[in-house]
Amino acid sequence: MADSPEDELTVGVAASTGLGAEAGEAAIAKGGNAVDAAVATLLLSLTTEPGIVSLASGGFLTLWVPGRGPLVIDGGAEMPGRNAPGARFGEGLMEVELAYGGGMLTRVGFGSVAVPGILGALETAVRDYGRLPWAELMTPAIAWTRRGFPLSRASRTYLELCHQGIFGWDPESFRALHDARGELKRAGDPVHVEHLADSLQAIADEGTEAFYKGELGQQIADHVTENGGLLGRRDLCAYEVRELRPLRERVVGWTVATPPPPSVGGVCLAAMLHLLANRDGSVGTPGEDMLMADVQRTVLAFRAQHLDPALEFGEASRRLLALADSGDLRVGLASPSTIHASAVDSSGLACSITASAGYGSGVMPPGTGIWLNNCLGELELNRPGFHRWRPGQRLPSNMAPTVAEGPDGRVLAIGSPGADRITTAILQTLAHLLHDGLSLEDAIASPRLHVEAFESRWRIAAEPGLNLGAAAIPVRFFDEPHMFFGGVSAVLHHADGRFEVAADPRRSGSTALGSASSPG
Repeated sequence: MADSPEDELTVGVAASTGLGAEAGEAAIAKGGNAVDAAVATLLLSLTTEPGIVSLASGGFLTLWVPGRGPLVIDGGAEMPGRNAPGARFGEGLMEVELAYGGGMLTRVGFGSVAVPGILGALETAVRDYGRLPWAELMTPAIAWTRRGFPLSRASRTYLELCHQGIFGWDPESFRALHDARGELKRAGDPVHVEHLADSLQAIADEGTEAFYKGELGQQIADHVTENGGLLGRRDLCAYEVRELRPLRERVVGWTVATPPPPSVGGVCLAAMLHLLANRDGSVGTPGEDMLMADVQRTVLAFRAQHLDPALEFGEASRRLLALADSGDLRVGLASPSTIHASAVDSSGLACSITASAGYGSGVMPPGTGIWLNNCLGELELNRPGFHRWRPGQRLPSNMAPTVAEGPDGRVLAIGSPGADRITTAILQTLAHLLHDGLSLEDAIASPRLHVEAFESRWRIAAEPGLNLGAAAIPVRFFDEPHMFFGGVSAVLHHADGRFEVAADPRRSGSTALGSASSPG
């Protein structure tokens, strides 16, 4: 663990889930810093947001460490199959149609499960930059899962769309989410996931070795392989957390840091920020709203043509950033299943974490209480084809947890869930905060748009309040702000000691601000 300073810390934490910040607040009260608060927040969210996310997720942490600067801890999902027979590749996938966001397809089942990395990344962050013991941060998640947690509104909304197709075919999964009559539980109903608290306790007592190399991991891997999936014991044992150098962008004097490849979301965010360099800060004008749409369309078109089909991301990512540096908006025109926590403390330490289990595989290995991911089944992240990645390769990701430091000493942690809307949600919030000078709360609440592909053409999805009358492509307006456009949570620490802490009103997020004395 990091050295504990003598000074009392003030820590702000914001989460995209309702219960999340409660765990962060508990960590602060015990003397935790920003890393401790963010990790505790995320651990509780990982265990109490069924359907949206799970312990078997991939994810990234982006930190701003005082005196060192930004860094990324890579806990992204990884391609399994080190010991799998060749005939299994391409098998074990079931297609499911979801009504979410206007309709989409995904693939679930044992063949959709990738190697999860978020637990290892969280433990690494706590060991290297936290102040509290790992087991201490697990306590709220263990307590809630042992007594039963309320089904959140966000989870219930998502499960309404997929509880049969994704979470209804596996008996263990079905039993956890449905009542005795077989009806999906309602928002607020208690959820008791059998064996989950025991699995969490093992991870608290033994560290994440229990998940990757211990009996718990063996249970998970054996169940998947016995049912035709690729994830095996060797895949879990071989997983390694990596520290990466983040991408950096200069934005009106701020240094903004976001994950590099395999985070496709981070690369796209960096390119969009660069293309917005000359934004004049005219909030809500037709010209500014259309500039935002053009920037999104440019970068997302390049992504669709060059990044998504690639089996290696480095060359295409460098090309996109180089083209963005040219400032030419023509460069690319040829062409809910995430959670986030942000925390900043008064020492200047910032921590931004995003985790995703895809849309969920529906698989819950008996005796574990842990839902597994479907990262090998997400169509948007497997454009080269399913099971085309080599075993051990990190999978692409939309996640882009971001930190930033301003010329006046302000420090920011920000991020969002929302699949491919993650990038555009963060982009628009940063534009309103850094360019337009809005408060953090107003920047997050401002209307958003997202340029999306529809039937091989582009269109703009937009919330009310935007000026898009001159748009050259079709626009579909939502009746009100919607969780489709992400769920930004962020913490901003000012040089004078003030904090701004905000969670997106589009989701049932939560915040906390408290003081932490040195632990022990």
